[in-house]
Amino acid sequence: MRLTYFKMPLVRDHSLANGSSLIAALLGTFIALYVMQSLVLRVRRYLRMQHIRGPQTAGWSRLWLLRQALGGECHKVFFETNEKYDPNWLATGPLAKVGPYHVLTSDPDLIRKINAARTTYQRGEWYNALRFDPSKDNIATCPPEKHLELRAKMAAGYSGKGVEGIESKIDDNILALVQLLETRYVSANLPFDFGRKAQYFTLDVISDLAYGDPFGFLDKDADRYDYIRIAEEQLGILLMLTIYPWIISLLSSPVLKFLLPTDKDLVGFGRFMAIAKEKAGERFGPKKKLQKDMLGSFVAHGLSQSEAESEILFQIVAGSDTTATAIRCTLLLIITTPRVHTALLSEISALAPTLKKQQVISDEQAREMPYLQAVIKEGLRWFPPVTGMMSKKVPPGGDEWKGVRLPPGTLIGYSAWGVMRARQFWGDDAAEFRPERWLEASPAQLKAMEASLALTFGYGKWQCLGKDVALMELNKVLVELLRRFDLCIVDPTKPWNSVCASIFIQSNFWIKAYARNL
Repeated sequence: MRLTYFKMPLVRDHSLANGSSLIAALLGTFIALYVMQSLVLRVRRYLRMQHIRGPQTAGWSRLWLLRQALGGECHKVFFETNEKYDPNWLATGPLAKVGPYHVLTSDPDLIRKINAARTTYQRGEWYNALRFDPSKDNIATCPPEKHLELRAKMAAGYSGKGVEGIESKIDDNILALVQLLETRYVSANLPFDFGRKAQYFTLDVISDLAYGDPFGFLDKDADRYDYIRIAEEQLGILLMLTIYPWIISLLSSPVLKFLLPTDKDLVGFGRFMAIAKEKAGERFGPKKKLQKDMLGSFVAHGLSQSEAESEILFQIVAGSDTTATAIRCTLLLIITTPRVHTALLSEISALAPTLKKQQVISDEQAREMPYLQAVIKEGLRWFPPVTGMMSKKVPPGGDEWKGVRLPPGTLIGYSAWGVMRARQFWGDDAAEFRPERWLEASPAQLKAMEASLALTFGYGKWQCLGKDVALMELNKVLVELLRRFDLCIVDPTKPWNSVCASIFIQSNFWIKAYARNL
């Protein structure tokens, strides 16, 4: 009876049974059609790029790209990928397929073309991850017309026009770095992690230049607000966002927004958001502060309060990590290459009698030191600080490069390591740190070399506005560290920890410094 009791309603209710069967059939059909459509789209997507060679799996999904990005050595992998799939630069110029829509190039001519002032290419989705405050655009993420408008308003601030004391503020922070090393480490015969000290220096410089108030990393000799630690821990997430930008919209939703930093946070990136908001707010309203610094220039040239706040934030993040990497890497290359170290010290010694102990070399003097300039150029070539793809999107009509069709919407990324290490351009000694190449080159060769090196700072409408400030820091800090200290690596077998995540995370760069007689 119990069995009959359960079966009877099912037998009697034919409409319910038929309805359930219909729903199940429709659902199955929908799933089958969805799977079939997805498969067809994937095949079409793969076929449109099949004429460009690359890792087999890269044409089907972005997982190959994600795996390399998170591997810590994507700069080398990208270089090796271009070398492998077009070693002679003959077929594709060179181009390698690294994702369903993604192509990687180490051809400087193509990079200049897609970044030129009048280019029809647009920034790709890679840049969306640079919206550090998801609710606000900045110069790296805004629409093209707005980008040009912001560049025009901010150019004077970065060039120093109307800004008081750019060079003297850099000098003050160099002397603060020197004093820290002398009083806390050299006098006590202690090693120090220059990986951290270099970033303390660049963070203090950029905040001093931006709004006249250094963060105080050097003064405290500490990672204030745990900013560096937290930023480094979150770089993997940032990399994921450059490859899967739809995650940004997901994180910005009301449900998940609590995961993002806010200006209420006391540590990390959120704390910098609060500082940016506070400093921008001081320049507006009835009691606005008038100050001839970069922020003052931005405001004077028409930036709104919201824009000023967003640009301060971007300036701090983008301007400190990359310059710190350039300083760290170039210094490591100098002190581990005896020939270069000796030649540079000789050039510095010739200038030393003209400098007092509490004086910092001027930018003008440094620019007149040919070997120093060759060392800086070679350091940037040998170890470019930014290795992110910074992809640009092929315009709707498509394009062609050296006979290779580039379908509309293709994202062309930049292999910085490939451009700067290509034997076809730099010669068989491309992998050697050899500053002399810049002094031996003919005028025509030098012009071509400098044009390729300039890509380190971007190109055309997307060239880095902070280029001159970064070079000024390099000119000065390298000379002052080398003329004041005899520097040596604590463990030559493992000089540092260096991990690539579009930019470099470099720590445990342990150095001993011994005072020189000035």
